[in-house]
Amino acid sequence: METESEPYVRLATLRQLHQVMADMNTARSLADTLQTVADGVVTGLGYELACVNLVRPDGDLVVAAFSGNPAAEALITGRVGSRASWERRLTMGETWGDLVFISHTEGWVLDDDDVPQWYTDGPAPRFEDEWHPSDRLFAPMYSPGAPGGSPGELLGVLSVDRPRNGRRPGAWGREALQVYAFQAAIAISNARLRANMQRALVRLEREQQALRASEESFRQAFEYAPSGMAIAEMGGDQHGRILRTNDALCRLLGRPASAMRRYSFSDLVHPEDIGTLLRTSAEGGRAELRLGRRDGSYVWVSLRNSVVADAADGPRFLLTHVEDIEERKRRELHLAHRASHDSLTGLPNSAELRSRLAARLCRRPQSAHAEELASLDAAYGHPVHPAGDGGHDHGFDFDSGPQPYDGYDHHVHTIAPEGDRDDGTKGLAVLFCDLDGFKSINDRFGHNAGDAVLIEVARRLSGGVRDGDTVARLGGDEFVILADGLGRADAQDLAVRLRNEIIQPIRAEGRAVRVGASFGIGWAHCGMTADEVLKSADERMYVEKRSRPKQHRRAG
Repeated sequence: METESEPYVRLATLRQLHQVMADMNTARSLADTLQTVADGVVTGLGYELACVNLVRPDGDLVVAAFSGNPAAEALITGRVGSRASWERRLTMGETWGDLVFISHTEGWVLDDDDVPQWYTDGPAPRFEDEWHPSDRLFAPMYSPGAPGGSPGELLGVLSVDRPRNGRRPGAWGREALQVYAFQAAIAISNARLRANMQRALVRLEREQQALRASEESFRQAFEYAPSGMAIAEMGGDQHGRILRTNDALCRLLGRPASAMRRYSFSDLVHPEDIGTLLRTSAEGGRAELRLGRRDGSYVWVSLRNSVVADAADGPRFLLTHVEDIEERKRRELHLAHRASHDSLTGLPNSAELRSRLAARLCRRPQSAHAEELASLDAAYGHPVHPAGDGGHDHGFDFDSGPQPYDGYDHHVHTIAPEGDRDDGTKGLAVLFCDLDGFKSINDRFGHNAGDAVLIEVARRLSGGVRDGDTVARLGGDEFVILADGLGRADAQDLAVRLRNEIIQPIRAEGRAVRVGASFGIGWAHCGMTADEVLKSADERMYVEKRSRPKQHRRAG
């Protein structure tokens, strides 16, 4: 190239150089760009061999492209040289601007390093600037740096060999190689950027495809789930408002999807279960409660919440899973009823009776409670119990001082009439009922007849008391009635009415039979246990039974 002195030849060379530079920037991929860079050295700069050594992410350099000799290309393409060896080479020899020339006179020391290289044959130089087969010329390629500043990081190194004119490049050839290396670095940087963008676009497209597939999977799982699903707003003024429901939930509640969007779960839940719903509105909350159907009925459901986000930092929604547990609840209630009720008559059994009675009583007698109130009045200098309460119903006013009690401050004490006269006091009456003549019916007509009698007696007792009163069967032919808010005369009148109901004829096994009944009336008050109350009523019943002539105890 240095021998070209005619302006026309120089212009043709520049045009050729311009063309190879243009080809570098139109390559379709990084690999094509690297090969175009190597080919351009051969076709545009007048060298017979060219190699592109590209810096890898680990810092070492790999032979990424080769041009000019297919045999050498097959030998060294893909081989790696260490960064340390390359840095040694780039600090040796002569520097021609950005180029590094290592003469054959000192290059022999590099023959044993790990940089991939080829060997060319030829005669020794005959004149001073003739190219020797062992001469080495490197053009480092740096990424574009700041304007007016130092070059950026090393991208790779162009290795060139065997100029076609047989001479070391002069000023024109050196300048052309430097410019070419600079443009090659730009082309490689752009190709890498395009490759990274293409990879990012491919990755983004894959992520979007995966997201679409995930959304479709969620949609199908949501829509076609066998149990109810709903998405509701989370936070803000519309917290809990239902945004979307699946078919299973709409069928469960008998409401169309368009109507469901007008509600929140708080609008649909049973009034008694509102507190339960509020306690489970957080993520991971679950509860069993009742939801209202379109026909006005309620269905038991298991409700479980989880929080989902529309995007990484997008709005959060409440995903609610609703499972129909009506059948299980029915079985549980049935089992609980069987455990607490008599299997023959359906009345509360002995355990349930004692539980209901014990729930009304505390260990502190009414009189002891009143004494403590009086002592506290004296200690505080004013009454600590609201006026007009009689000292036995609501405990202490918490705004007036310390809280001396530890469990019954709000307990309404159960009281009982005093003496045998009706003093107007209303209390919890316990009527103990024992059937007279029942054993003879069992003996004469069999247990089926006896069972029929017990069932009918239970029905008559239940029909003869008020709503809220308890009729229980203790076992055998013994029944107990709990009736609150009765005076002494009221309780006696109730016992007479119930006895008159019981002594009416009963159809059992195709025949009419009669039984009598003895009643004992006891009174429950705090300080007594449930067993003590029942024992008191039982003793009074036996006193009443023995006081009546035998012929009046039964109606056979």
